[in-house]
Amino acid sequence: MLHNDPHDSAYHYNVMRRAIELIDDAQDNLSLEDMASQMGMSPAHFQRVFSRWVGVSPKRYQQYLTLGHAKSLLHNKFSTLDTAHASGLSGSGRLHDLFLRWEAMSPGEYAKNGAGLTINWGWFDTQFGRSVVMGTDRGICGLGFAAEMGEEAAFYDLKDRWSEASFVEAPKRLEHWVANAFGQGGPKNEKTPLLLIGAPFQIKVWEALLSVPSGQVTSYSQIADAVGNPKAVRAVGTAIGRNPVSWLIPCHRALRKSGGMGGYHWGLPMKRAMLAYEAAQSEG
Repeated sequence: MLHNDPHDSAYHYNVMRRAIELIDDAQDNLSLEDMASQMGMSPAHFQRVFSRWVGVSPKRYQQYLTLGHAKSLLHNKFSTLDTAHASGLSGSGRLHDLFLRWEAMSPGEYAKNGAGLTINWGWFDTQFGRSVVMGTDRGICGLGFAAEMGEEAAFYDLKDRWSEASFVEAPKRLEHWVANAFGQGGPKNEKTPLLLIGAPFQIKVWEALLSVPSGQVTSYSQIADAVGNPKAVRAVGTAIGRNPVSWLIPCHRALRKSGGMGGYHWGLPMKRAMLAYEAAQSEG
């Protein structure tokens, strides 16, 4: 599943990543010609690659990547989790335009650190660059990104969470779930199963995140309220950082109450790209 075709999604994300870096370094908005020139591409080629990936113009996407966009999201696209639950957006329903179903490992299974568990893994091209995906026969249990930290670090970041498990490189066993997860033409109406491996508090936080629809955001304090512990904002942030199935459990949709981005385990450029991508897709 690793391709070097310049039209594949990993290539597109690398272009987007470079564009994000340019925008971050610029004091003013960049023109199409400026951005294309700095990336060694013609304006027409850059526009095509950009639009193919996200569906809106570079100018419009640049607006989504500005620091003020997070505050705008929080003001205009804030998801109250109680309302989301009341609307039926929960771990057993249709979530952020993807069909998911999830279950949590039992406390006994969690305490064994994966002993007796066989985890298949593989590398895949996605909208956000190279992604390492891990899963058992029960569902995807790990999903991480290499764009900011590198492939080796991303792989061991997930692998080390189940120190006693056996790992088998078997991307074919995962690719239909991955295709569904990233909207790449997987089987219609097939739910993507998730197997969550974490402590009880972490599971509650991840379940709350599953209630935040695509194109919307919430705050760490709202999540703390949703899990019944309003004062545990710091613990919520730690649990979000330990989310083993990024993107599908949308920890990128959690912002600070002030509208600041907060942290992101796989790098803030990735978080910003995900939010911008979802905002553009929602607008489209």
